[in-house]
Amino acid sequence: MSAPKKICVVGSGNWGSVIAKIIGGNVQNNPAYDSRVTMYVYEEILDGQKLTEIINTKHENIKYLPGHTLPSNVVAVADVVEAADDADYLIFVVPHQFVRGLCKALSGKVKPTAMACSLIKGLDITDAGLDLISNVIRKSLNIPCSVLMGANIASEVADEQFCEATIGCQDAASGQLLKAVFQTSYFRIVVVDDEQTVELCGALKNIVATGAGFCDGLKMGNNTKAAVIRLGMMEMAKFTKEFFTGSHIETFLESCGLADVVTTCYAGRNRRVAEAFVTSGKTIAELETEMLNGQQLQGPPTAAEVNVMLKRKNIEDAYPLFTAVHKICIGEMEPKQLIDCLRNHPVHM
Repeated sequence: MSAPKKICVVGSGNWGSVIAKIIGGNVQNNPAYDSRVTMYVYEEILDGQKLTEIINTKHENIKYLPGHTLPSNVVAVADVVEAADDADYLIFVVPHQFVRGLCKALSGKVKPTAMACSLIKGLDITDAGLDLISNVIRKSLNIPCSVLMGANIASEVADEQFCEATIGCQDAASGQLLKAVFQTSYFRIVVVDDEQTVELCGALKNIVATGAGFCDGLKMGNNTKAAVIRLGMMEMAKFTKEFFTGSHIETFLESCGLADVVTTCYAGRNRRVAEAFVTSGKTIAELETEMLNGQQLQGPPTAAEVNVMLKRKNIEDAYPLFTAVHKICIGEMEPKQLIDCLRNHPVHM
């Protein structure tokens, strides 16, 4: 009989804490897994006490997931190398801006037989071009990395309201192993082999949701938002085909695609902050501080990263919605100009 598998959750924000709650519950009393789930926590001081100490004594992440009890077998660790020590599964749930730094710290210090899974909805841009976060993890740690994306508002999942998520994993057996780690009666997992499209959907939908938030700030109705969703999905599919070969159009109908776009455009943080951006006149950074309790949006930086690639190929005009969202975020366009973008957008792409 093989040794119980050890799991480390790399990240402890809103979504990371929810995932730790799910995994912690799943591994309890399951001999296939080590009952101790480590959770890497960026250390903060709250009311004179370390956040890790609060989590490990109160079993609650009072900053990022207040009001929800974490299983007692979830252990907060402030050092990522210590948290990941001897782990068989590394579940990455951090803002994509921090992935390279964390992988650098972990390089050469993880088990060669370990498996990673990224829940990070973002892209990586370097001088060499655009890359997927899962590829950054693979190359940095020299281990396989699958992805999990879906229509998953963290607070609703924490409340154990039914939802679906999509795992993208090219190896069928590994996909089923990961499904067993995550799936619960309220968190249904579907596994597909189209890893890159699953991941791209998770990143690009945040640009669309930011556009939907601008519509709400402009007091446009559901018809206008439906146009943003449709045109946004067209640009998501076009971008995926343009920069990543081998994607399957049917993947856009999984939870990672259409469902996540709809949910995020009506209830996500990118939509909410983008609406406030229009109505308040404040900057994105100011609103993140006021509204997100220290967490960061993914929509505006992803729009900026995508725009780098569109500019390099001189195809900004071919992606009018993506381009408009980026320019509005950085102050080069007025939010009301988004409607002109929708009005003049090609019917087909």
